[in-house]
Amino acid sequence: MERIALFPGSFDPITRGHESIVRRALPLFDKIIVAIGVNEEKKSFFPLEKRKAWIETVFASAGQVEVVTYTGLTVHLCRELNVGFILRGLRTSADFEFERSIGQMNKKMLPGVETVFLLTTPEYTALNSHIVRDIIRHGGDASSFIPVGVHID
Repeated sequence: MERIALFPGSFDPITRGHESIVRRALPLFDKIIVAIGVNEEKKSFFPLEKRKAWIETVFASAGQVEVVTYTGLTVHLCRELNVGFILRGLRTSADFEFERSIGQMNKKMLPGVETVFLLTTPEYTALNSHIVRDIIRHGGDASSFIPVGVHID
């Protein structure tokens, strides 16, 4: 059976922390699907098409990475795509508590899916998309926080 992991998020924008999680997970899975979730109740900072293009650029050389967009429950997408694993990155103990709850609910809804946590490397522990958006919104230089190939205009 092919080991397929889904890495869900808004990626608004993708950060070096996101990139690190995917690259470090590549040896663990046959395929990683980066899934950009669309939440109709939340206004995105960057257009969906731009976020998808950035992620495709970042992982262009990684043949086992695919990028999709979706609405609704992550477990529904897992079932649709025959995914066995949900990949999540953990920066802090607060992340763990939040992600554990979601992982347990996902397991209850779809018993065949396992949530796999990777710890963020120390240099990316404080990094998140919200901070990067604030830097960009206020005219700061966010280039050291986003992957090479992502050009914010």
